[in-house]
Amino acid sequence: MNTANALLAARTVFRIGYGALQLERLHDRRGEAVALLRRAVELGVDHVDTAEFYGFGFANDVIREALRAQDGVLVVTKVGADPNPGGTLPLRLAQRPEQLRASVEDNLRSLGLDQLPVVNLRRLDSGPGLRPEGDQVVDLDDQLAVMTALRDEGKIGAIGLSGVTLDVLRRALPAGIVCVQNAYSLVSREDEDLLRLCASEGIAWVPFFPLGGAFPGLPKVTDAPAVLTVAESLGVTPSQVGLAWLLHHAPNVLLIPGTANAAHLEANTAAGEITFDAATLAALDAVESRSGEVPIG
Repeated sequence: MNTANALLAARTVFRIGYGALQLERLHDRRGEAVALLRRAVELGVDHVDTAEFYGFGFANDVIREALRAQDGVLVVTKVGADPNPGGTLPLRLAQRPEQLRASVEDNLRSLGLDQLPVVNLRRLDSGPGLRPEGDQVVDLDDQLAVMTALRDEGKIGAIGLSGVTLDVLRRALPAGIVCVQNAYSLVSREDEDLLRLCASEGIAWVPFFPLGGAFPGLPKVTDAPAVLTVAESLGVTPSQVGLAWLLHHAPNVLLIPGTANAAHLEANTAAGEITFDAATLAALDAVESRSGEVPIG
């Protein structure tokens, strides 16, 4: 298996990218945030995951400042939620077609781009977190209609999905889906059928919460005894084992671990160099998958 590269929107990329959510932690240290992204590029990162609601636009602003055209970094953003400063949650759902279009325009403006290379439609049909209610319950076909129109207009290069079920992906396939982002890790593998469908269709599988434990009640990869044993035997960290397992599990997996720390960034990137023998991989594969109990807010 090639643990170095895979396809994203018909482009070959390094399988370990960067998720920009954690840049918000550097809000008062903008120079450090820019330097962190520059370091990511030095390490070979060539795809970055972001959203306008990450830090109320801060992540996009940093990406615009830090990345240069010659870096060749593929910027992947998402729509389906917008920033909500002052709200109980830092984001509000924005699922209606006119809201999706407005979110695309917001991302174009804040990133300083003429076209967003990949835009994920965040559906929130599955995984931990919010669920759409009221006028935010929108039919998939209506959403895909505006997404494909935006692609036809040249404002979007390619369409991805996030927080979707197997049925939703099947319905969306005719629109030409290039990637799927769902919560998935060694200890939370409910979407195995969805992953297999993505692999068979040449769609990149981009797990968020790749180490689990994002909310209280969710299992953590780094708590699994088998992971701790493997980490000790290989002289790496449990987090690196969890990331490396994802790369070995399927050839279409791309990772977007986020961090605000340069040392963690380097450790995450180095996970791509970790190899497992058959016995080690079997021991990790045998780790129990548990969904945990998470309140839907």
